[in-house]
Amino acid sequence: MDPYDIFSIANAKQFEKMALKVFRHQYENTIVYREFCDLLGVDKTAVKSLEAIPFLPIQFFKSRTIVSNSQPPEITFTSSGTTGMQTSKHVVTDIQLYIQSFRSAFATFYGNIEDYTILALLPSYLEREGSSLIYMVADLIEGSQNENSGFYLHNYDELIQKLKALDASGQNTLLIGVTYALLDLIEKETFQLKNTIIMETGGMKGRRKEMIREELHQLLRAGFGVPTIHSEYGMTELLSQAYSFGEGIFECPPWMHVLMRDPEDPLRYVADGKNGGINVIDLANYNACSFIATQDLGKKHSSNAFEVLGRFDHSDIRGCNLMVI
Repeated sequence: MDPYDIFSIANAKQFEKMALKVFRHQYENTIVYREFCDLLGVDKTAVKSLEAIPFLPIQFFKSRTIVSNSQPPEITFTSSGTTGMQTSKHVVTDIQLYIQSFRSAFATFYGNIEDYTILALLPSYLEREGSSLIYMVADLIEGSQNENSGFYLHNYDELIQKLKALDASGQNTLLIGVTYALLDLIEKETFQLKNTIIMETGGMKGRRKEMIREELHQLLRAGFGVPTIHSEYGMTELLSQAYSFGEGIFECPPWMHVLMRDPEDPLRYVADGKNGGINVIDLANYNACSFIATQDLGKKHSSNAFEVLGRFDHSDIRGCNLMVI
């Protein structure tokens, strides 16, 4: 199949049909994934539903190269981590697939990128190489075609003035930031924003104590003077993102889906509304592995919406959207 066909998915039936095609492709071509499936005793021909597809534990991205073809890497994304922590590595052999994924997802949820000024407060990501988040936001900044769009590192005073001026002018503005930096910003200045979306990407990076989402969003709402806080759910090992418009309920683009596995039995699933481990199907990950068992704990709502509740114990704290209970 042509991997770009995923962007034409219009309903759940089409998604399942395409996901099963991707499973068969990756079973045949992603060596690590096939080895994992074989160890589970999975019969490829017996996999006829989403629930029957094996999900590769995300930790494999730390120790193995996960790729489904022999094409040379166009870019390699790496996860953040504290000193001595083993980080994930995502080899990408078709960067255009990632670009189309994040551009299409943004357009699906937020409309035309040219309608926004994009301000990015992502210091911990800017200060290292290989961040897929920085790659995405840099492209969105360029796509906005707005001279006021840009990255901010530690120049908070400049950002404060820019944010106030843009909001007062009526310009639709999106401020996307790592959690601890957004908190640092509202400690320097409080706002009453009317035309600005605040989007947090998660992560304290050891700079602040972890807090539950309700507490965090309450602080951010009060500090920025906005009714809701948006969120982005993404990670190094994936090439798609889910977005929340508030209350921590994430929605997936049509080529992404989540299932909640039983915390006690990873090969079984829990009903909607029950807590479980988040399994992600990301069909944009066609050239690696689209079926990832994350270390995040969540709860699925109706349709394809889900909530992130925290992390399983004894798992490394990763930088993207980790709100530890």
